[in-house]
Amino acid sequence: MLFGKIVLAVITLVMYAPALLAQLPGDPGGDPDEIPIDGGLSLLVAAGVAYGAKKAYDKRKKDVADNNK
Repeated sequence: MLFGKIVLAVITLVMYAPALLAQLPGDPGGDPDEIPIDGGLSLLVAAGVAYGAKKAYDKRKKDVADNNK
């Protein structure tokens, strides 16, 4: 009886082996030469400009307050 189960298991594995093969990956799409040049650099520059403007505004505000004393 054990031999029959082993034979059945081997036959089942041999028959299903081709169906278990993995598929090839699909086409990733798009042009592989396209790269994002910006990559968030414009946001970084905008944040730097905003930070500099805030610092300049605060300095000017402080200087005006000091002159009024």
